[in-house]
Amino acid sequence: MSKPLIGVTTYLDQARWGVWDMRAALLPAPYPRLVQESGGIAVMLPPDAPEAAAAVVARLDGLVVAGGADVEPVWYGAEPDPRTGPPARERDAWELALIDAALASGTPLLGICRGMQLLNVARGGTLVQHLDGHVEAVGVIGRHPVKPVPGSRYAALVPELAEVPTYHHQAVDRLGAGLAASAHAEDGTVEAVELAAPAWALGVQWHPEMGEDLRVMRGLVEAAARAAAGPTPTAPAPRGPVASEGQAGAGTGAP
Repeated sequence: MSKPLIGVTTYLDQARWGVWDMRAALLPAPYPRLVQESGGIAVMLPPDAPEAAAAVVARLDGLVVAGGADVEPVWYGAEPDPRTGPPARERDAWELALIDAALASGTPLLGICRGMQLLNVARGGTLVQHLDGHVEAVGVIGRHPVKPVPGSRYAALVPELAEVPTYHHQAVDRLGAGLAASAHAEDGTVEAVELAAPAWALGVQWHPEMGEDLRVMRGLVEAAARAAAGPTPTAPAPRGPVASEGQAGAGTGAP
């Protein structure tokens, strides 16, 4: 069996290398490394026109929405907090379109940090714009324990209390339609969310690419391999306020 093709979203930012200083599509190397070590082939997905998202996802076996800048609060109907970072509008629009396309086609999806928050927003949920205690220091990846919710997809991958690499200051507030919390930090922060079967859609608040535990990414890659034979579509919910209640969670701004 051929290895599944996993798309990973990227930054679009100013960068320097050699004699060059220009805009570049960037992806920290630990992301493709984690995909490769988990049995997949990683391809970079720089921001593109949102209307291209369905065609892109149709060529993938799985999708990873990577960490990065804070989600612009306009997407969930909020005014920006002074501590919310500058928007990455191209990424927001592109990645929300990718998420919608993945959910509609049944393509397995893993959201990492910002990616988990975008999954929640795509399903009509909201975010806490600032949360203390989940960043060790600026530019330093910290660690804290995460407890799985018994019976969840995440618990099937990681059944024990686990120390995870973290760097975030935003959080899931109200859960989006169809999402359930599947892991929590000690302070009650939602650390993972997922959709019910048959969809394979999981978001984690931490950064598995900054650690050595392959189980979460391996879960995506194995689901992508199964789905390559024939995914089961699930309709995405329209974006906007929803009635479901969530718990405070933890958020973005990491690699």
